[in-house]
This record gives sequence, structure tokens and C-alpha cells, in this order.
Amino acid sequence: MSSENFNICNLSVPPGGRMRQEVPVAQLFDQTKMTIPLEVMRGKEDGPVLLVSAAMHGDEINGCEAIKRILNHPRLISKLKGTLVTVPIINVFGYNRNSRYLPDRRDLNRSFPGSPQGSLAARLAHILLNEVALKCTHVIDLHTGAINRCNYPQVRATLDQPHVEDLALSFNVPLVLNSSLRPNSFRMELNRNNIPNIVFEGGEALRFEEPVIQSAINGIFNAMVSLGMLNSDIQVIKLKEPPYIAHSSVWMRAPKGGSLRLMYNLGDHVQKNDIVGIVSDAYGRNKAYIRSLHEGVIIGISRLPLVMDGDAVVHLAMFEKPSEIAREMELLDEEIDIYNM
Repeated sequence: MSSENFNICNLSVPPGGRMRQEVPVAQLFDQTKMTIPLEVMRGKEDGPVLLVSAAMHGDEINGCEAIKRILNHPRLISKLKGTLVTVPIINVFGYNRNSRYLPDRRDLNRSFPGSPQGSLAARLAHILLNEVALKCTHVIDLHTGAINRCNYPQVRATLDQPHVEDLALSFNVPLVLNSSLRPNSFRMELNRNNIPNIVFEGGEALRFEEPVIQSAINGIFNAMVSLGMLNSDIQVIKLKEPPYIAHSSVWMRAPKGGSLRLMYNLGDHVQKNDIVGIVSDAYGRNKAYIRSLHEGVIIGISRLPLVMDGDAVVHLAMFEKPSEIAREMELLDEEIDIYNM
């Protein structure tokens, strides 16, 4: 049993306790104070400290709903070992404007490690990293596709970092993308501080999509079971096969401007030289065909049928056995539809 309180953002949470805090970040033109919502839930026994966060980009809201439902699970705190730290909305500025970015047009996920004397983005990044994330032992950050793009539920992680692969595989989605680090990203700073972390990607911006939300909830509970924070008897979906790991992916792009007709959808298996999309003019003529240069599985697509030269339209991940993962993804879709927390 633990006897010491857990201290974070001016909260001192005792074993078995649950507390909320509105973390101050800035003041608007009219003197309205903007805060980040934070809730901490502690079990009576010691264990890992897991941060689950969402809306790093303000329009990526599937994760916000997933965290909300986790926090309202009626039996979670009685089963919990260790500490669950949640930040349902990181970028409160973008969230209130239905925008990916901050008011200064900066991308928060390219602003780390931040600075207490820097731009609005730098200050928010500094608070999230130093006052929240560095108090935790593991991090799961929830994302969706960017505006007008949709992602199949997947985990992205740097698998050569200690304990990261175990966390990624425990999330129990069929697809794990071994993703390189982006400079000044949240993930890069967590890796520098040796905090195992993964990103969950699923769905599209400004939408609540039930299968994606359920996939995120299921994945978080699976990860908590693997970390020893929950008992293995909690209701979760398990894959029939271990997750498939993709070590590379590529975006296929429009060769010209026009209207786009996609020939495949998320989760589909694509052969090399398959036509994945057709771009044509307003008369349906002057067609340009987008052919796949690789065999793989589609993990992201554009939802906008109007394209310019070079627009990204299909995100393809390459696997050793792409046909098998496509079948596994179909099976998971059937199970997620009937899954109910």
C-alpha cells in the first residue's frame, strides 16, 4: 500500500483519491483566463503513473471523448493500481475555435520543449512537459488525422526506445507503425527523458467516430492491464493475432489538380501497380491515374475529393504479410461494432 501523496500541478492526491485541476496557461484579450483541464485518479496501491492526453491539435477530438468515458467508468478507481493522469484537452485555444493550431498559428506539437518566456505555443508546451508529463512514467497521446484526412486506428511509436515496443503492442490495435521522431515534437522530448510513450491515431478531425473512440478506450485499458495498473479480468477485446508492425509508409500524391475518385478505402490491401485513385477534370476527361508503387495496407486517406498537384491522398503502410493484416483489420471492425463499455 502507498502512503505518500502524488504531487502534480499544485494537487496533492492521496492513495485512493481523485482530484481535478484547471491549470492556468494564458489570458485572452478580454482578460478571460484559459486553463487546461487535468484530472488525477490514484489507486490505493503503488504502480506506474500513466498520462493519457488528447487534443494536442485542437480539432482532434475523438480522444477527448475517449478520455471522458474512461473517467466516467464506474469501477475504474476501485480496480486501479498506480496513478492515472488525464488531460482531455491540451490545446484549449484551438479546441474552442475548431482549429488545429494555436491563435499564433503555431503547431503545438512542433513547439517542444517550450519555454516559460517564449511564444504562447512555447509556454503551453513547457507547462505540459515540465508540470505534467515529466511527473509520469508512461504516456499515451491520442490524435486523429488532420482536417479532411482520416486514419485507420493505429499506434505510432519509436520502437527502438526502451519499453516502447511493449507499450505499443499492448494497446492491441492490429497496426503499429514504427515512426521516426519529428523535431520539437512531444514524442521527441518524452524519448529524451526516457519516458515510454505512444501515439494513437484514428479517425478524422472535428468528428466523434464511435469505432475509433471504442478502439482508443479498449487500447488504453489493454495498456493499463499490461502495465499492471488493472487486473486482467477487465472487459477488453484481444486480437486473434499479435499486432503487425510496419517499418515504413508512404503518402501517394495527386499528379495533377482536379476531382479525385478513390478506388480503395481504409484498411484495404493494395498490390503494387494497383490504381488507387483517378483524378479528372470537370468534364470527366484528361484522367490521371494514381498507381501504388508498393504492396501494402491503406492506413490513411484524404476525405476531400478536390485536389491540387502534389496533394497527399492515400497513406500506405508496408508489411511483410499485408493480406493477413487486412483480414485482421476486417475482423476487428466487426468486433468493435458490438463492443460496449
